[in-house]
Amino acid sequence: MKGKLYGIGVGPGDPELLTLKAKRLIEECDIVAVPVKKEGEDSVALNIAKGAVKIPEEKIQEIVFTMVKDKTKREACRQAAAEEIMKLLDEGKSIAMLALGDIGIYSTYAYVHKRLLKEGYDVEMVSGIPSFCAGASKAGISIVEGNEGFGVIPSLKGIDQVEKTLGVFDNLVIMKVGSHVKEVYDLLVERGMENNALIISNVGMDGEYVGPLIPDREYGYFTTMIIKSEM
Repeated sequence: MKGKLYGIGVGPGDPELLTLKAKRLIEECDIVAVPVKKEGEDSVALNIAKGAVKIPEEKIQEIVFTMVKDKTKREACRQAAAEEIMKLLDEGKSIAMLALGDIGIYSTYAYVHKRLLKEGYDVEMVSGIPSFCAGASKAGISIVEGNEGFGVIPSLKGIDQVEKTLGVFDNLVIMKVGSHVKEVYDLLVERGMENNALIISNVGMDGEYVGPLIPDREYGYFTTMIIKSEM
């Protein structure tokens, strides 16, 4: 019989936020698949999981997903990754593929899931806690209340993206915003909203910062901003 693939969200950083289901499946599966940009790369998702689960090194299988700008090369790499996983499933192996945060929010796993589902393989997504939810809880604020709505956008591709989204939603979450914080700050100053933003950086990891937007502070890759219409 063919094996089953589980896409597992490991949460934002704190191993204690790993769900019981995620822990059980990582322990039970034959292989723990770890997405990396290149072979031998340190994996944040794997390190989080190791904080809650004992994972023998022989169970770990790196799966390369290149981040080059060439779309054709990225697609070819994703297809190769899917084929590598299908081969293991054909051998009857069960696989837990790890992803930061929640498995359905900007997850590398999605590229494999769609392909395997189309080919008739047994796949399952296991939810994890998103960084913006964990960070909001640490800050003691709610993301939405009452009849409010909120939007989630990826790392900034232009300040007009923020302007448009703020015009639609009451509150806004910008993920991986680290290198664009000053741009967003200037926009918020124009709107008189500079005190309505919260920064969540490296939540649950070393160098964690959860607090107000400080425009001249340096922020890392894992930085999210929450903008609220009212604080």
